[in-house]
Amino acid sequence: MKWIGFISPLIRWQTTVGAKCLCQRSFSSMHYFKHLGPPSENATFPNNLYGTKFVDVPLASMTVRHYAKGKDKKKDKGKHKTSVDERMLAEVIPLDDIKNQMQKAVDQLKAEYIQSLSLRSSTGAIENLHVSFEGKEYSLQELGQVVRKDTKTVIINMVAFPQAITAVLKALQKSGMNLNPQQDGTTLYIPVPRVTTEHRAQLAKNAKTLFIQCRDAVKNVQLKHEKKLKNSSLAQDTVFSVQQQLGALAESYITQADSLHQIKVKELSGKDS
Repeated sequence: MKWIGFISPLIRWQTTVGAKCLCQRSFSSMHYFKHLGPPSENATFPNNLYGTKFVDVPLASMTVRHYAKGKDKKKDKGKHKTSVDERMLAEVIPLDDIKNQMQKAVDQLKAEYIQSLSLRSSTGAIENLHVSFEGKEYSLQELGQVVRKDTKTVIINMVAFPQAITAVLKALQKSGMNLNPQQDGTTLYIPVPRVTTEHRAQLAKNAKTLFIQCRDAVKNVQLKHEKKLKNSSLAQDTVFSVQQQLGALAESYITQADSLHQIKVKELSGKDS
């Protein structure tokens, strides 16, 4: 059993680049050494660069320390939420004006969803369709009379503004409601499209586009006032606090918009029941 003297409790390994790794192995019973048996007569234990002895040890006998994975360290990341102190904000920024602007963006999204994104092209959705005419924006009902002839056809009488017919046709074709209007003089006939999978998918795509526009509108309000804060004479700590709260406020309105978006997508896909 003299060979045991060659084994040090601290076993060193050396890599090809000269780095060393220290690993400690404790043995609880002398039976472990008997199991290994005596070393071969030709066994050699050369010195490494540090002048110490080393031996080969089976991987199964090595002590391994397992470290936590990076994703485990991130489980709690992002859970902190900034609370909004409206009284403090109102003393520094025009809070009511900011909230009104953000709410306006959400309300506009809600109106667009009701008026423009329907599985069945309602008269109301067509009446409120935006039409660009002579450099100005009009609702279609300001330029023509919209009447539903039956469940399959909508009629638009353009006798009052015949010069706007081209603009109205363009708006109808680009409405995203899958409309294919037919012109007969100053009268436009619109067949109500049949609901198809493709039509549902297109409406859902339009819903996402409108949500993104709303989100960007809210963010623009936030960024506009953050820029003013940076150019103000307020203390740096105050500016940072107000920016954090302004971001949290904007996020609350974006969450409202996202909720409207998710509900609309479920409705359009037929999964709202």
